[in-house]
Amino acid sequence: MTSARLPVFDRRRAGVLLPMSALDAALGRGGRAFIDWLAEAGFSVWQILPVGPVGADRSPYWVRSDFAGNPDFIDPAELPDPSSPLGAEFLAVSGPWLRDYALFEALSQAQGGAAFWHWPVPLRDRDPSALEEASRQLASEVNRIEREQYAFYVQWKRLREHARSRDVRLFGDLPFYVGPSSVETWTHRGLFRLATSGEPAAVGGVPPDYFSELGQLWGNPVYDWPALQHTDFAWWLARVRAQLARLDLLRIDHFRALAAHWAIPAGAPDARGGAWLSTPGEHLLHRLREAFPDMPLVAEDLGVITEDVLALKNGFGLPGMRVLQFGFDGLPDNVHVPHRHVRECVVYTGTHDNDTTLGWYGTLDADTRHRVDFYLHVPPGTMPEALIRAALGSVGELAVLPLQDLLGLGSNARMNTPGTDRGNWLWRLPHGALTAELARHCAQLNHVFGRA
Repeated sequence: MTSARLPVFDRRRAGVLLPMSALDAALGRGGRAFIDWLAEAGFSVWQILPVGPVGADRSPYWVRSDFAGNPDFIDPAELPDPSSPLGAEFLAVSGPWLRDYALFEALSQAQGGAAFWHWPVPLRDRDPSALEEASRQLASEVNRIEREQYAFYVQWKRLREHARSRDVRLFGDLPFYVGPSSVETWTHRGLFRLATSGEPAAVGGVPPDYFSELGQLWGNPVYDWPALQHTDFAWWLARVRAQLARLDLLRIDHFRALAAHWAIPAGAPDARGGAWLSTPGEHLLHRLREAFPDMPLVAEDLGVITEDVLALKNGFGLPGMRVLQFGFDGLPDNVHVPHRHVRECVVYTGTHDNDTTLGWYGTLDADTRHRVDFYLHVPPGTMPEALIRAALGSVGELAVLPLQDLLGLGSNARMNTPGTDRGNWLWRLPHGALTAELARHCAQLNHVFGRA
């Protein structure tokens, strides 16, 4: 099975990367207006970041639930009738997780936002009588949260229908890990490497790389892979199924961890003290292919990519990623430079973890800038347009451009800086930025490069 058969890879397409957190009323008026602009601009893919509920740091890769939606995206002007019951279809698809999630959030609020391992032991350890009493005492808040999730479900369904009517496909993202204090770790403790209290015993990250000399210490609990394998990966299949019910294409974040994952002892000051541990990724991907025969998945194959990772990705015919900002180190085997792209890949100028292209270009050392200028034949003042044209001109079937690059914004519009925990995930789309003039220009580019 090859990725060329996927609905999003049926022809050359172009998309825009814009997190829903950057929009007002993302599931309603704001999202529909953006889809309309995409269609006018010749784009047919909207790539978003994970849409689960987040914590105080706002990171969509630190989700509190793999199945619930972020209520911040709900359009308050388009809520379902509060007097009507929750829809039967919603209750059918959300039954396995809804009550646990609503109670978890209600308890978190009642406990002042403390991580669940600091809750009273009966609640921490899910004593049935304690949960029953908590459900009774917090019934009003539990019901409010359930209705909130119903509104998310209704509005998402309506937004997807609008996207389909404009021939725009939704391309989502699955965080590899979950947040430490999440409904997933609270209810499925046996699937993670946790201490007796529920606190992580080992956490995820990556060793030193392009982004950080100390590596990246994410803090998410790593999986107990033998336990997951013992259940035939039922929980992983459920989380992928929940996302594919919303999306046309799904990126698996940190795909390389399906070959081996970097596990760091809890409490370590940085990621350097971790170790690579093997992951039964081939078995998991076989199960995913059985469940989803067309495998509408993209592998986030960035970072330390070894032969076993490539074998896993290629063996299942998954398209990977090419990021142009990584393509100009002068090394002859660099897969990110445009002339080494392949058809079945997603090409980016930069990702949500990169600086904007204008910011990136402004901070290049003299040698790298010379390589960029010579390769792209860049006259003064043509960034980020030159890199945008290189992405659109790539042989890769799908080219995705961060909206900040289309708007020509600098580093102050950067979405995330890996290895830092301040100032991230705050950028919002400026009012009036999506002009008809910009749409016409993008439509012309997409037409010229065969992506309209």
